[in-house]
Amino acid sequence: MNIKYLAASLLACTLFMGTSIQAQNNAATPKKVLLVTATLEFRHSCIPLAEKVLTDLGKTSGAYVIVDTIRSTDRPSDPDAEKQKEKVAAWQAGIKADFAAKMSAEALKKYDAVIFCNTTGNLPVPSMDDFLSWIKNGGNFIGMHAASDTFHASPAFIDMLGGEFKQHGPQVKVDCINQDLQHPATKHFGSHYEIFDEIYQFKNFHRERVHGLLTLDKHPNDKTPGDYPVSWCKQVGKGRVFYTSLGHREDVWESADYDKHILGGIKWALGLEPGDATPQTK
Repeated sequence: MNIKYLAASLLACTLFMGTSIQAQNNAATPKKVLLVTATLEFRHSCIPLAEKVLTDLGKTSGAYVIVDTIRSTDRPSDPDAEKQKEKVAAWQAGIKADFAAKMSAEALKKYDAVIFCNTTGNLPVPSMDDFLSWIKNGGNFIGMHAASDTFHASPAFIDMLGGEFKQHGPQVKVDCINQDLQHPATKHFGSHYEIFDEIYQFKNFHRERVHGLLTLDKHPNDKTPGDYPVSWCKQVGKGRVFYTSLGHREDVWESADYDKHILGGIKWALGLEPGDATPQTK
């Protein structure tokens, strides 16, 4: 046998095996996620449970690990007006410091995705421009429920997310229409998904800019025909965005169907499972 040919073949085989092993190692390495549950306005009682569910889903799936969390407590209250002012100022300063440390342009570089779970209010992100640039350059964003009730003063954030919370009626059982039977966030539902939850209605939503996942064709409470989006995904530059408006109630977070919904959305956003993000024509 030609010695040069044999050497070249061995080298090629070694390089191929090394590449394959590296690819397997990369696939097996959990993605790094920042979980944000801080609130400046209404604070959902399900947040502690949601944090546990999201942490556990990452561990059991091996898809991701929550490496940092930005939390807050309830807004402090004191009958003494001056003490109340001082406590609120200290509370806000603590939240601001946490955001400064974990969501600066430099800090964002270490995350593959940021999850906003039931956040509310105009949170003290150090720079919205830097945050949105991070997404456009390949960072990924996942939002649950009140993520759309966040940054009402930032049209750029709302445009990135795809819609803005407007209002909701009484909690109600709805039969969501599954708009994508192949997407990892919705493929386990079949054609419909029945759920009892607080159902949001939106403003600044543009159907032609998102890939619909779940929707209603009637108002959740008065049954007026119309377009009432529930969940969607979209591409923002090189980044991926997944949002579901479901997730108000504790029993929703305890539901296996809902957990598969958000895990599928997270995996898609992280590029671990394929799925379409093209806006539907109808």
